[in-house]
Amino acid sequence: MSILKIDGVSKRYANHTALDHVSFDIPQGCIFGLLGPNGAGKTSLIRIITQITGADTGEIYFKGERLRPDHIKDMGYLPEERGLYKKMKVGEQLLYLAQLKGLTKDEARQRIKAWVNRFEIRDWLDKNIEDLSKGMQQKVQFIATVLHEPSLIILDEPFSGFDPINANLIKDEILRLRDNGATIIFSTHRMESVEELCDNIALINRSRKVLDGPVREIKNAYKTDTYQIIGNGKLMVLSPDFEVLEQHENHGVFRAAIRLLNNTSPNDLLRYLLDKVEIHSFVELVPSINDIFIRKVKEPQHA
Repeated sequence: MSILKIDGVSKRYANHTALDHVSFDIPQGCIFGLLGPNGAGKTSLIRIITQITGADTGEIYFKGERLRPDHIKDMGYLPEERGLYKKMKVGEQLLYLAQLKGLTKDEARQRIKAWVNRFEIRDWLDKNIEDLSKGMQQKVQFIATVLHEPSLIILDEPFSGFDPINANLIKDEILRLRDNGATIIFSTHRMESVEELCDNIALINRSRKVLDGPVREIKNAYKTDTYQIIGNGKLMVLSPDFEVLEQHENHGVFRAAIRLLNNTSPNDLLRYLLDKVEIHSFVELVPSINDIFIRKVKEPQHA
């Protein structure tokens, strides 16, 4: 089931096309990676989903209904451009933002207490935002984004400015929120985070969607039947069924990348090698999301 359906959305600013008939579905209860180079149209789409701006053409459906202004209370948005009231105390700010999202004071106070305990920032509730480090401010803004327990959470570069320890803390919270039923749209340039967290992705390039689907299926679709083999001995491949793409040898230890040809199987390659060399490692080379991202962005786009 889809929590969000993007249906033929286009957006222009003067002479610039930010989005050109973009369509894809976001399954409920997943972490969805919204990917693309700078200027591709990701932020424009996020602003339309959060109703900061409107689409010129196309529709967005939230939980099967055309997007309405009141749907915004069931969303949480952490923009890349962080924005907190610098002179306001942390506790007061969280309480204020929670009430804007429909929580009562008592509900908000209970949830704030739970979150500041989880993030170990209890001692900062009476501090002004301007007295906090950048990383601490971002923790506060993350809490503000999810405090009202929205079913759709949109995170634009959520790890920007975090040290590795706090980045891992936020990753754990993102996974916990998904496991508790939330859907997370995760916009980032960090492909290692996509590999680690995302269930599904969509790639936008030059205002158009060029790829979308489950991460596992996309990676499998871009496999090239290539295997990395490490072992001892003198590796010589003379069969027309296998192509050596890369080979290195050092002190009798070789490392090679070999592609299967002519509908041969990995077992065929293993059988061919076993009586010639000693095999230590035999691993399929599956392209990373970063590899696929670069390949798709470099492909020529047709009008």
